Amino acid sequence: MKLLEGKTALITGAARGIGKAIALKFAAEGANIAFTDLVIDENGQATEAEIAALGVKVKGYASNAADFAQTEAVVAQVKEEFGSIDILVNNAGITKDGLMLRMTEAQWDAVIAVNLKSAFNFIHACVPIMMRQRGGSIINMASVVGVHGNAGQANYAASKAGLIALAKSVAQEMGPKGIRANAIAPGFIETAMTAALPDTVREEWKKKIPLRRGGQVEDIANVATFLASDLSSYVSGQVIQVDGGMNM
Repeated sequence: MKLLEGKTALITGAARGIGKAIALKFAAEGANIAFTDLVIDENGQATEAEIAALGVKVKGYASNAADFAQTEAVVAQVKEEFGSIDILVNNAGITKDGLMLRMTEAQWDAVIAVNLKSAFNFIHACVPIMMRQRGGSIINMASVVGVHGNAGQANYAASKAGLIALAKSVAQEMGPKGIRANAIAPGFIETAMTAALPDTVREEWKKKIPLRRGGQVEDIANVATFLASDLSSYVSGQVIQVDGGMNM
């Protein structure tokens, strides 16, 4: 039997990148997939088609994850159309980097809203459903910079640290209801965003990683699958760093 057979996963920001990799891996393990993105454009439609080819139910929803009312509406729609929400992956995120002295209020507010408030929005909407089901797995996509900080990313690091604390708090509150909450902290992962960095920056970064390479989106998806499945039924309130040993 597949690890996630019969479960429904709701994944935010999953039209591309790490979110898409998680959606595909979950689908390969039998989960039905509801995913959100700001717009469901050609990328979102292509993601839908790839997931559907794996033989599961799938639908992409256009939604601003940082908007509380939109989130409540989309979660209600997912529950109506899929019947349950067993797994929630808070993956939506943006960056607006800048040194603290030059960072604008708008840069700070945008990153906190999309990266952190969106997770509150979705957890707030999904927890009542999971409570009635007497179980669920919540996964917050954090970052190693949420653990140790990073110059020029005060807003991003703060949002990711918030996701870690949010997961731990929800794990404590919701544990008696059978709901688990954990965080994944990726390190240097090979994505379109990191591919845009100069080669010199990429190589210097890899020198700091004991495994001497960047991670793949599938590395994150594999850990997410573990946390979503019953293999991790006694794992809650944890932060798993997927970084090749960079942050020990």
